[in-house]
Amino acid sequence: MIKIFLTVKDLSIDYNKKTAVSNVNFELNRGEILAIVGESGSGKSTILKSINGLLGNAGRISSGQIIFDNRDITIIDDNERRKLSGEAIAMIFQNAGASFCPIRTIGEQIYESVQSHKNWTHSEFVERATKIMQNINLAESVLNEYPFRLSGGMGQRAGILAATILEPQLLLADEPTSALDTITQVSVVKELLKLRQQKNLSIIIVTHHIGIAYYMADKVLIMRRGQAVEFGTKQQIFESPKEIYTQELIKAVPKFENIERRAC
Repeated sequence: MIKIFLTVKDLSIDYNKKTAVSNVNFELNRGEILAIVGESGSGKSTILKSINGLLGNAGRISSGQIIFDNRDITIIDDNERRKLSGEAIAMIFQNAGASFCPIRTIGEQIYESVQSHKNWTHSEFVERATKIMQNINLAESVLNEYPFRLSGGMGQRAGILAATILEPQLLLADEPTSALDTITQVSVVKELLKLRQQKNLSIIIVTHHIGIAYYMADKVLIMRRGQAVEFGTKQQIFESPKEIYTQELIKAVPKFENIERRAC
């Protein structure tokens, strides 16, 4: 029996009392990948932030539910949220390298984050980190590097390490390839798919690149101006799109086969 792992129901979000997302609905099963696709300002990243409790003081969920593993996480307290973030739900940011403090090493920062959840010794941390780094083509020496010394691709991989070391059940990826060259984009996408396969990880990836959605996703949510235009399986969205906006997005990348060959 397939278990519904995450349900977003009638979700509406305000920023400074203005509606940013209106009545969005979707479901995600364990081990599935959902791609949220749409133009800039369509509410894609806002949805991710709402799931991870990162809307800040200006943002709030005005209505709806986010049911994660049978719990409505829109009504949990701060202590429950801190335990959930990182350990059950983790996030990769658009420019992950820039999200690290520039004057401390990558390893110091990730280990400090881990200690808020787990009582690991430093040697245990390094052992676990090294296993993940081998899987995502990141040298162990990066733990002793400062963020400004990393390339864009290495910075994103360091972000993947930070997000996955506690083995979360749900990974939120906010435009994780947008600042990368094409070759590095393909590499990061393949590494995320490998992690999904190895850990049965559920992933929600926000992207404006519909080719990446085609290659990665099991389900696709099309967003425009804060509203869900269309939601369905990859086959439904790409082979039989119902909405004109979805059809126009797909026409913008006419040769999906080329994207898939490049990623293989």
